[in-house]
Amino acid sequence: MTIVDGKYDAYISEPPQTTTTTHKECGLLYLPDAFGIWQNSKLMADDFAAQGYTCVVLDIYNRDPLRLNSFRNIDIPTWLSQGSSGDNPHTFEFVDPIVIAGIQKMRDLGFVRIGAVGYCFGARYVVRHFASGISCGCIAHPYSLEQEELSAVSGPLCVIAAENDTAFTMEKRYRAEEALRRSKRPFQITVFSGVDHGFAARANPKIKTQCYAKDEAFRQAVAWFDCYLEEPTESAVAKV
Repeated sequence: MTIVDGKYDAYISEPPQTTTTTHKECGLLYLPDAFGIWQNSKLMADDFAAQGYTCVVLDIYNRDPLRLNSFRNIDIPTWLSQGSSGDNPHTFEFVDPIVIAGIQKMRDLGFVRIGAVGYCFGARYVVRHFASGISCGCIAHPYSLEQEELSAVSGPLCVIAAENDTAFTMEKRYRAEEALRRSKRPFQITVFSGVDHGFAARANPKIKTQCYAKDEAFRQAVAWFDCYLEEPTESAVAKV
């Protein structure tokens, strides 16, 4: 585990020496779902590293993630506003500085262009921090994402959605498309049928459709970064 800015945890996965393609000037900042730095997020970071991207999983919950075996009994609004202890909120005021510190860590590692991948709660902070230095983003089943935030996106954004998702409903997907059209930036919205919120980070390995959707969501994220994270050409940038 690495410490960012002297106080925030991060897991860093670097491309193995056997990787044939390494993106030396491009790195990925991984903003996880509510379970933070756990087995799945670390394995996914390793998968991104295997594709040639150094990947930094950032603990945006300040050592207070939800636990997989108990999160259904948690009052999510209270956890967001106060944290598990009552004095560790997970609101903009507290999470934004952690993300900014993570972006600075990527710069300190020598990355000129920073891609960001975000899941659930983390997805919203990908969108919020294009202005802080994110060049390209990919988000999956976002939670509490506002149309105004999408309208302000200043770089390419890929959105991966679940058919069955009360947090990112069909209506919100349509509104997201409207906002991204107005942004005049490259975008993609993909919807996977038969899956629920959270599928891209924690599919049930016994259910074939979930495994397919999770694997394909990962492949789409990699393809998106391969296309848009490198220094963009004129053809890669939408005309205003």
